[in-house]
Amino acid sequence: MRAQFVFHEVWIGLRRNLTMTIALIVVVAISLSLLGTGLLFVKQVENARSYWQSRVQLSVYLCSSPTIGGSCAKDGVVTSSEIAAIRQDLLATHDIVPGGLTFETQAQAWQQFKSEMSSNPALVKYTPPSQIPSSFEVRLKNTQADALPVSEAMDGVPGVSHVVDDSTVLDQFYKLLDGARNAVVVIAIFLLVAAIMLVANTIRLSAFNRRRETSIMRLVGASNFYVQLPFLVEGLIAGLIGWLVATGLLILVKSLWLNSLQTYFPYGTTLSSADLIEVIIVNMITGLLICGSTSFLTLRRYLRV
Repeated sequence: MRAQFVFHEVWIGLRRNLTMTIALIVVVAISLSLLGTGLLFVKQVENARSYWQSRVQLSVYLCSSPTIGGSCAKDGVVTSSEIAAIRQDLLATHDIVPGGLTFETQAQAWQQFKSEMSSNPALVKYTPPSQIPSSFEVRLKNTQADALPVSEAMDGVPGVSHVVDDSTVLDQFYKLLDGARNAVVVIAIFLLVAAIMLVANTIRLSAFNRRRETSIMRLVGASNFYVQLPFLVEGLIAGLIGWLVATGLLILVKSLWLNSLQTYFPYGTTLSSADLIEVIIVNMITGLLICGSTSFLTLRRYLRV
């Protein structure tokens, strides 16, 4: 088989159908970039879930200021004896993992607030330290089963302002991200279907334009594979170029968009370069499979020898 002849035929096919080839590349690039974005969302959410699953799950906020409201307006600032009583009440439950109860003072909470809100200096400036309460951070054995009983037990206890189930707050945020991810993946699937149809039409048009050459090749005894190979290579080249464009778009998406979301996922739960490379490889395999298999199936129908 002469490789020079095959590449010559590929060049002729790409040149004759330049407009459709460009359209195919654009559709493949956009669909793969959206699919890759959805996969990156999956990795981001799963990394965060894996990290927070074994971390703080329940926060019992104390009355550090009467202006906080609720029972704090009536009972006033929590006292040392009330803090000790709350600690004993929490330790009395068997739902807390060993070593899963820590106390965060108001000073420590204020320092953490300033650190987390360093990107918003105006909020830090106009938030008095008295509005950042001290708290007990509780890790439970079973969040879904144990969070509600502990919350009810702490409700109305002197010195307790309110109880926050951190896992519930995070679940709402994860649902938002899951919805965005699912929307991106659905759009990507629709575009992949459009790419499949466009690949089929491009290959069919290329085969029709070169029907005279393929007829001559049949007459001289060329095999099916030899006749079909230039068209297969055309589809693979279009898919490969679309994948390269999609790779560039994914790098931009991670650098300009997903990296900004990582401020909400601290402590090593952010996306790594390995995650990006893995998604890029999956995209390459997907693009080549779509273009290659569609070209092959189309040729079996329109180039029967």
